[in-house]
Amino acid sequence: MGEEHHVKFPQEVIDEYAAMGVDLVAMFSAGHLGTRMGVQIVEASPERVVGTMPVEGNTQPYGLLHGGASAVLAETLGSVGSMLHAGSSKIAVGVDLNCTHHRGVRSGLVTGVATPLHRGRSTATYEIVISDEQGKRVCSARLTCMLRDVNPGDAQYVPPAG
Repeated sequence: MGEEHHVKFPQEVIDEYAAMGVDLVAMFSAGHLGTRMGVQIVEASPERVVGTMPVEGNTQPYGLLHGGASAVLAETLGSVGSMLHAGSSKIAVGVDLNCTHHRGVRSGLVTGVATPLHRGRSTATYEIVISDEQGKRVCSARLTCMLRDVNPGDAQYVPPAG
């Protein structure tokens, strides 16, 4: 989990945020919870967000990937896509998350791919497909985020220590 990795962002996104002095890797990371769970964002654009998460450390008592862990991965990826769609003048806030768990996974790495279903001015909805290392679908999820204007009093993202 402590390995350094680099997210692939479209150049126009890098330029927009760099002009504001924002560290994109920190801003569009999985945050404290995602870091503890080993979530890694691999690729990010408004059209497609890809991330991975280890099964180990994210299981329920039967030894299977916890459904809540899949939900964390899904919400992280859909939120990143929504934030990128919204741009730097808005924030994305999740308002609805639906997850259907199709099969259990006991080990390895799962990969989530978020693609937009709707990208409007006030909401964005992403479908997230989570698959195991054999490419079998583990979970289908849908996240809708409200897109609201950034206010001067909004809390800023603080990256995890370490």
